[in-house]
Amino acid sequence: MSYQHTSYKSHPVDEHGNAAYTSDENKIWHELITRQYPIVEKRACDEYLHGLELLNFSKDRIPQCHEVSAVLQKATGWSLEPVPALIPFDKFFNLLANKKFPAATFIRRKEDLDYLQEPDIFHETFGHCPLLTNKAYADFTELYGKLGLSASPEDRVMLARLYWFTIEFGLIQTKKGLRAYGGGILSSKEETIYCIESEIPQRKKFDALEALRTPYRIDIMQPIYFVLNDFDTLYQLTQIDLIALIREARKLGEFLPLFRLY
Repeated sequence: MSYQHTSYKSHPVDEHGNAAYTSDENKIWHELITRQYPIVEKRACDEYLHGLELLNFSKDRIPQCHEVSAVLQKATGWSLEPVPALIPFDKFFNLLANKKFPAATFIRRKEDLDYLQEPDIFHETFGHCPLLTNKAYADFTELYGKLGLSASPEDRVMLARLYWFTIEFGLIQTKKGLRAYGGGILSSKEETIYCIESEIPQRKKFDALEALRTPYRIDIMQPIYFVLNDFDTLYQLTQIDLIALIREARKLGEFLPLFRLY
């Protein structure tokens, strides 16, 4: 997603598509990925873990976007696009509509290791890219981009909610039990554990209309998660008129937030 303010600056890429990360930045990547792997192993869905295996990230250095793209292209025709730390919503939607997932080429600082409001290269590659090898997830993300391009500013706000409760913070019911698939969850040490094991948050069967009516905050552990029965449910969202559903949600009004307002 797009953010208004940033204290980070992305690395430019050279003519070969490579960003010059420092040894300290690669050490942060190493720390993030080595602590997250054992956490996601029993809490992420199999489709995500399969994608993680395909991507085969190095534990010692930040992956280059073209390396990730080579795997995604073969699986679903997607690629990872290096972008500045901030991009406008129009560019964000345009990239998704053209099967390009934006990735700002910076990594969080040591003091931001556990939480970062801005999506860095770890969030985008480790959190999202494994499931971009899955057709249902990839097709929904592409449709989301196409809808966003033609949507009004008001409709984009509602689309952001749908993205939040699926692509970023979605859960899925599996034969092995409840599992996470949202990139915002799976790139977070604390939230990956919390969303599955904590008794605090609500977990509700996914309903697109209800998700569109549910407010959220980006800077807290989520008080509510929506649970898919399977990825076919996500794919089915590409077959309905989501803009009409947004209008219905707006007419019904939003639910009271389950969190303290700012």
